[in-house]
Amino acid sequence: METDRRTLLTVAGLGVLTAACGSGPAEAAQTFAFNLTDAEWKKRLSPAAYDVLRHEGTERPYSSPLNKEKRAGVYACGGCTLPLFSSNTKFESGTGWPSFYAPLANAVVTRTDRTLGFSRTEVRCRRCGGHLGHVFDDGPRPTGKRYCMNGVAMTFKPKA
Repeated sequence: METDRRTLLTVAGLGVLTAACGSGPAEAAQTFAFNLTDAEWKKRLSPAAYDVLRHEGTERPYSSPLNKEKRAGVYACGGCTLPLFSSNTKFESGTGWPSFYAPLANAVVTRTDRTLGFSRTEVRCRRCGGHLGHVFDDGPRPTGKRYCMNGVAMTFKPKA
């Protein structure tokens, strides 16, 4: 009887863990137009940008100068320079990361991220696949979205 109870609890625990981490079919691998070798990415990026863009790291909140950037301009991918967000869509979210309510057209792609045991929507650069951050449904109008981006994954070009 004890073995049956132990087996039942083990199986139930594994079922909960599998459900939390995602048990469905894996998402199809995304391919990107701009590709470099790992060595080329390391040479091109700072260690912090490499960690975020290539290994889905997260910068410390309030550590990016882009969080305080107020000028008009465009935020671009730190990996491949693709324009991602207009300063017109930036807002202060209070989270410590640069936040936007919408990306530029054809700038980003998303995929499901289950690394923390629950589903989030990861945001990547459409051209190089660099990890930028996550998007949440608690942003302002008109979209209701909060694209919470790592500043180290982007550059800023002020409007001339």
